[in-house]
Amino acid sequence: MQKDFDTFDFTATPSVPKQKLLELARGEWIDQRENVCLIGSAGTGKTHLATSLGLAACRQGRRVRFFTAATLVTLLEEKQKQYQLDRFLAGVDKADLLVCDELGYLSFSRAGAELLFQVFADRYERGSLLVTSNLPFSEWVQVFQGERMTAALLDRLTHHCHIFEMNGESYRFRESMKGKRSKSTQKNRSANKSTSNRAKQIGESTKTPPGA
Repeated sequence: MQKDFDTFDFTATPSVPKQKLLELARGEWIDQRENVCLIGSAGTGKTHLATSLGLAACRQGRRVRFFTAATLVTLLEEKQKQYQLDRFLAGVDKADLLVCDELGYLSFSRAGAELLFQVFADRYERGSLLVTSNLPFSEWVQVFQGERMTAALLDRLTHHCHIFEMNGESYRFRESMKGKRSKSTQKNRSANKSTSNRAKQIGESTKTPPGA
């Protein structure tokens, strides 16, 4: 299933204003070099909305780069070892929108965190950044491993930023429970039908035959 706005269940995440997201899909925030942060627990649709905004930007002819935070840090470390970091950063810098998904799910080395900080900080008022994270801003120090670096990053990131808090029950968990309930209902119906048929058979076998 393609992750687009028409396949996102806004009713399941009432804290997310649908109209505001659709306004962002027009892309003016990218022209103004603003940022978007989707913050919330796992399974609430952050990646879905990030992908939807990225697709909308692509359809408008904008250059978009999409990475998970872990993949981006791995690439940065590899390019640094290969003495190709400047070229890689130049390529990322050309993107109108950089999407960094799943920040906070995995920890990084100190060097990796510093490289990610560099990428984020360099985009300040020069290019848009969209970040999804399962961690509130107060816990980003776990990712960037230092209060000073974290404070400096958040100061830049949130200066011109649309922030959405997406907390609630996991969509995947909810769908899984629906599936389990459906299977349980079908199983109970089947068991009840089997019991009913068995009772009918027993009842027929105990009837007194005519003329007995």
